Amino acid sequence: MNVDDLQWQLSARGGVLPRIVDEILERGGLEALVEAAREREDWFCAVGAVRGLCEAGEFGRAWAVVEPFAATGWQPALRAGADVLSRWGRLDRALELARPKGPQEHAFDTWRDHAEVLVRAGRVDEAIGVLDPRLRGGRAMDALVEMTEGQGCDDRLLELLAPIAEEFRHDPEQPGVRDLWGVLPAQARVLERSGRADEAVRLLGTDVAARRHGSQNAVEAYAELLARHGRVEALHVLADTHRHAAVRPYVRALESLGRAGEAEAYLRDLIATGHPGWYENTLMELLVRQGRFDDAVEAVEHTFDDPHDGNFLQAAMFLLAEHGQHARALELTQGRSPGFLAENEVFWLRPNRWRLMGESGRVREAIAEVEALPPGEVNDRELTIAWLLARDGRVEEAMARLRPLPGKRAATDLAELLIRQGRFTEAIAAIPDVAAQQAEERRFWTRRAEPEEATRSHVGEESCDDPWTSPSTAPWS
Repeated sequence: MNVDDLQWQLSARGGVLPRIVDEILERGGLEALVEAAREREDWFCAVGAVRGLCEAGEFGRAWAVVEPFAATGWQPALRAGADVLSRWGRLDRALELARPKGPQEHAFDTWRDHAEVLVRAGRVDEAIGVLDPRLRGGRAMDALVEMTEGQGCDDRLLELLAPIAEEFRHDPEQPGVRDLWGVLPAQARVLERSGRADEAVRLLGTDVAARRHGSQNAVEAYAELLARHGRVEALHVLADTHRHAAVRPYVRALESLGRAGEAEAYLRDLIATGHPGWYENTLMELLVRQGRFDDAVEAVEHTFDDPHDGNFLQAAMFLLAEHGQHARALELTQGRSPGFLAENEVFWLRPNRWRLMGESGRVREAIAEVEALPPGEVNDRELTIAWLLARDGRVEEAMARLRPLPGKRAATDLAELLIRQGRFTEAIAAIPDVAAQQAEERRFWTRRAEPEEATRSHVGEESCDDPWTSPSTAPWS
């Protein structure tokens, strides 16, 4: 086990994907994750195993899983190990593990993790002392506000934040100060949670009105603050001047107050007056939440053949499918213009159509459509057919299709089918280990670097050996 391999797993989502780990854990495969963490040195399996063991109160076993990873000195593993020890009541050992040392002693993550353990140990003043000298770095400020919530130290935090906030307010454009804009929403958040919401609204509202916010995120924080406290009229005013940040919170606030009709009228007025912004999408989402699916489609259907970013066809399909309206979503794929189909049919429209057919009970029709096309015209042909077969209850046939296919994507689809049968160890074994995935990545990028003529020779081959494209599973599946 070495830090480079662990870091690769984290950054490249290597090993067993977190969503697969979650599914194994949810279906009772904890012991398979424990074994995979030990034998495959798989980080995500270790994280899942530790979570499951801690939830079961088996802190000693959880520590045994994470200890070899923490022994490498890799910060995410040290953090996980300190968390286990803290929950186990071994606070001295947790503090020792989290204490910054060695080549990482100057990295922010080490100090943040150390401060978090101090908070868990009830040593909040010490935690504040650790991060106080680093507050002007921004990340330390957010971390300290987050970890001290409910710790009874809000007055102390406000004392620390006030001079930084005033420095920013005095001259937001001053070099070395302009990046401190995060202090404004941080100060407002601490005021709000300490029972001083009116003061938070007044301060942050004044900053936004004077354009001292430095970032659109601060305006969004102000909009959300207003929405949480029912300041609908102030939110309306903000939405008129900061539409990108405030329209959606304003609509949600009206909706939560039972005033969805007002929200709809407001959005329709924005659309009718031609203001820039994706208000059709916000209107569609509002109407879908009300169960008005036909009205939702009508609100955006004029964009469906637009070749530019203002096309909401895919968003409408996904939103309808997420609400169980698979047949209605499928209808939207019909009647598209030849120009739109030329740009989008192969890339995303047709594959999503087949998946919607599968969700709508038209599996065999979808399989027939896929098989009627030349293999070179269908991306991920075998993966698509396997998914449809599984949807039709023909799981063994689906697995037979997947087993010979190269690459992590096919292996992950196979693992999902095995998990649903309770075959957890076999599912994990089906996924290439870290070394094999790293080799696959190297082959992929080597092919990418080949001359264009060689690249063209691969057109029509299955793309399931590409480990870095999106999973074939549609978002509603």
